[in-house]
Amino acid sequence: MKSITVQAPAKLNLTLTITGRRDDGYHLLDSLFVFCGLHDVITVTAGDGLTLVQPKGGFANEIGLSENNLVMKAARLLQKEAGIKAGAQITLQKNIPVAAGLGGGSADAAATLNALNQLWGLHWPHERLEKLAAQLGADIPACIQSKPVIARGIGEELFPAPDMPEFGLLLVNPLLPTPTPEVFKAFKAVNQVIAPKQITAFPAAFPDLQSLVDAIKPRGNDLLDAAVSVQPAIKDVLVALHRTKQVRYAALSGSGATCFALYDGVEEAKVAAEAVGRDYPNCWTWVG
Repeated sequence: MKSITVQAPAKLNLTLTITGRRDDGYHLLDSLFVFCGLHDVITVTAGDGLTLVQPKGGFANEIGLSENNLVMKAARLLQKEAGIKAGAQITLQKNIPVAAGLGGGSADAAATLNALNQLWGLHWPHERLEKLAAQLGADIPACIQSKPVIARGIGEELFPAPDMPEFGLLLVNPLLPTPTPEVFKAFKAVNQVIAPKQITAFPAAFPDLQSLVDAIKPRGNDLLDAAVSVQPAIKDVLVALHRTKQVRYAALSGSGATCFALYDGVEEAKVAAEAVGRDYPNCWTWVG
């Protein structure tokens, strides 16, 4: 039987600025998304009906098999919009922590659309898949191509990102729950009124890591304080990252609880991961 395998890279918010709030309560943002080597894996195999096999991988036990799973929602939506009866068996290798500010569920949904687009021979262009993905979630369109983008609106408005330099990356997550709705609720409680913000445009390219750090540091992540109020362990992780040798920048990704740190190269990131692991052995870490 024909099978297609697609990677689902984790998303990282290098910046996250809240620029307003819609009448329906959704927050508007301006965020620089990049994607890293950490990824889930989606495999689709031709078959009758649409089924999701019990996920595998380090975080498989945290994934449900109900129809509310984003993978199944994506598959059924594409099947409906394409007007076809073809089915598939879907397998998920879950390597990205769940509800961690890394867009794992969004990445899986996008990878499912990409994989089924190939399996079913639809040949839909990325732009068409992105419009479909927007019906499933604000972060999902950016995950269709998994390339650096600037996301605005509620995440569905995508603009080209500057050319990015290479750098070493360390991800650390305390593996404690930090539900996104609770983080936004905490943010709203403190920020009843969101003042308009003037956001300086990024250059066309970041020639090196220092130029990237200089651009993202002033923006930071507007959800940090709210996330820390929901999960105080985030503050401890950031303190630990800032103490690592040769760290160039450290911040929170998305609504958390994953924090990231940037280094000149992978070797520096590995040394930092060992140091964090000694002090916080219960934390999950990833280097790339």
